[in-house]
Amino acid sequence: MRSSLTESRLLKSLSSSLLLAIIALLGIGVVQVYSSSYVLATENYGDGLFFFKRQLIFALIGFCILMLSSHIPWRWVEKYAWLLWVFSIIAIALTFVPGLGVRVGGAHRWLHLPAGYRFEPAEILKVSFVLFVASLFCRQENFLSRIPKIVLFFSLVIPLYLLLKQPDFGTFSLIIAVGLGLLFAFGLSWKYILAAAVVTVPSFYFLVMSVPYRRIRVMTFLDPWSDPENKGFQVIQSLLSFHSGGITGVGLGQGQGKLFFLPEAHTDFTMAVFGEELGFIGFCLLLALYGFVVFKTFQISFKAKDTFRKCLTLGFALIFAFSVFINMGVALGLLPTKGLTLPFLSYGGSSMLCLCFLFGLIINIENSLDLETLRRFRR
Repeated sequence: MRSSLTESRLLKSLSSSLLLAIIALLGIGVVQVYSSSYVLATENYGDGLFFFKRQLIFALIGFCILMLSSHIPWRWVEKYAWLLWVFSIIAIALTFVPGLGVRVGGAHRWLHLPAGYRFEPAEILKVSFVLFVASLFCRQENFLSRIPKIVLFFSLVIPLYLLLKQPDFGTFSLIIAVGLGLLFAFGLSWKYILAAAVVTVPSFYFLVMSVPYRRIRVMTFLDPWSDPENKGFQVIQSLLSFHSGGITGVGLGQGQGKLFFLPEAHTDFTMAVFGEELGFIGFCLLLALYGFVVFKTFQISFKAKDTFRKCLTLGFALIFAFSVFINMGVALGLLPTKGLTLPFLSYGGSSMLCLCFLFGLIINIENSLDLETLRRFRR
């Protein structure tokens, strides 16, 4: 009885710092969507709270998903993780089916859902990719050990090919980067790393420079002022928003960049709105909060003894860190323009729900590790 009570109290205190950080990001994200989208929503939908109400619903559902995934029996996750990868591949393929897929701006990235909502399978593909790779590293112990290597190879290649066909080069690049990071972390020989670099660098150069709009983005990144009213408009307006914010910002809701000067103010470039309204100080505090979440996730990965949980938390940390880095890099003009959302702050239900599922699993891992430590100590 006393043992059960102690474990119950321990569970209440475990992962409290990480959970509080995620709750803070959820709250900041809802406020940020309200601030960055009010004018756009009023103009397009006649309701300034249109995006805010949807994001609030996403945040509430996401928090429920986080709590549920933090209590999934861990062996279930380890045993059936590959099923989510199969679901992701099917969902990505369905984006090309007429009537199911949604085409926006020439890209097939979304699926129709009831009540006017859309789902972006690429978001769940990021999470399921790490789950699948972690399962591969432990394949001698699970169902995947009985599947031929050629089948496993194509199960990795097909979704990457579909991402390029959508096209979604940002998610494609993110998955490649995370995959290489995991291979390096888990002992890939330097000669293989060099070989991968020799193949990857020219391949990415070809994939970028052979597609006109990607090549233009790179040229614009190098000199946005060469075409300030067209190709360089987004980056220049983003930089102007940061400049207007100064040290302390102009005040929440008082930014001018979102008044149809800054395209995608509530999604891809929401960081520019945040920087203008809360200034350099607010930007640094948000960056510190993101940094804490990444540090805490890395810390959990180092604590894990088994390969599956170590790979899972490390992969999730890389996904989160790369997503923040790429979005902020684009907003600050440090990287070519790419449509990756800023975790928790950009408007979007697919990203929000998948992130909550991801961090629910991380909290689940930390709880299981601390309970194992407690039980070993008692023995």
